[in-house]
Amino acid sequence: MNTDNTQIQEALLIKAVKPIGFAAAMPQTENGCVDILIGSDGRVMHAAANIRPTRDVKIINGNRSWLSPGWTDLHTHIWYGGTDISIKPEVCGLSRGVTTLVDAGSAGEANFHGLRELIIESASEDIFAFLNLGSIGLVACNRVSELTGLASVDVDRIAATVEANRDLIVGLKVRASGTITGGWDIAPVKLAKKLGRILKLPIMVHVGEPLPLYDDVLKELGEGDIITHCFNGKIGGSILEDEELYRLVETSQARGVVMDVGHGGASFSFDVAKAALGNKLLPDTISTDIHKRSMAGSVWDMSTTMSKLLSLGMPLVDVIHASSTRPRQVINRPYPNGLQSGDRANFTLFDLNDSDLVVRDSKGVPSALKQVFDPRFTVLGAQFWEASRYQPTETTTRCTCGGHV
Repeated sequence: MNTDNTQIQEALLIKAVKPIGFAAAMPQTENGCVDILIGSDGRVMHAAANIRPTRDVKIINGNRSWLSPGWTDLHTHIWYGGTDISIKPEVCGLSRGVTTLVDAGSAGEANFHGLRELIIESASEDIFAFLNLGSIGLVACNRVSELTGLASVDVDRIAATVEANRDLIVGLKVRASGTITGGWDIAPVKLAKKLGRILKLPIMVHVGEPLPLYDDVLKELGEGDIITHCFNGKIGGSILEDEELYRLVETSQARGVVMDVGHGGASFSFDVAKAALGNKLLPDTISTDIHKRSMAGSVWDMSTTMSKLLSLGMPLVDVIHASSTRPRQVINRPYPNGLQSGDRANFTLFDLNDSDLVVRDSKGVPSALKQVFDPRFTVLGAQFWEASRYQPTETTTRCTCGGHV
């Protein structure tokens, strides 16, 4: 996150927006819209109907767009140049309606300094990171495993890296998948959990191909720990395959284990998500797992991922919470109320438009969206950026199936 405050900022006035997803009560207005005045220091001064602008203020014409707390993507890979799958933050951040990006284990202790100095400190977005349990991180993702055995993990250097970067490191990441860890099974999760207790950090666990089993991973996790790829459709790792596992997911979420979407190129199934939502099992957080191999394929961007959950029956306000305030709580960097005087401005302006856009899940299954989130602007402090959805050129088609999923 760029902390250069040398540039002189003007005040900013956002006109005629409909707030959604804020904790505090909103000002009551006749048409449901409010104006928001942000001072040159980037903090909210006032929210009310019809605030009259002065000559020294920039203006965003909201035109009755929705305004939510800034979208937060809890699972990204943005260590560009440091891993073979990462993309630049600006590709998936402010230009796509996302104000906060969380890198999910691209860097390990051996190369976290590069992620910090070369990516995070120069970015305009707010960026945090999960530190990979494996020392090398995802340098050559799925070609060179970061977790082949104890020799892949340096406990002392992990602790030192966390202590030197507690402002940015929000947890530990472990990919608990047989394709990564071979016969190491559940041991990496147990080691990560032990380190998490010592360092007072949650762990994020990638679940995929066994071993370990999804069941065994859940039994190791506690309140605040995160399962990412919670709706994957992989054989041996899908919550639909086993009634006992499904009930374990329910009880784990009830005791505080965070269920994160983590769409990715191989880890989200419409069938699994639809069944879960139909049984009132909602994800706590919506994230993309965006990277070079997933972006142009099934993921595209944050707004498309949010649109998929909306189309499957997740209520609008829950989609907003799971994409903004809830992930910030999960990483222990909660938003303030948002529209109260003195709060730092961190907003996404978006429209919700009717659509017949055809998208795919990670298994290639198509679905036509009834509505899509269309980001218009992102606001951080007294600065704003124009935003839009990712527009694929060849994979976008229109629905000919006569229905929606």
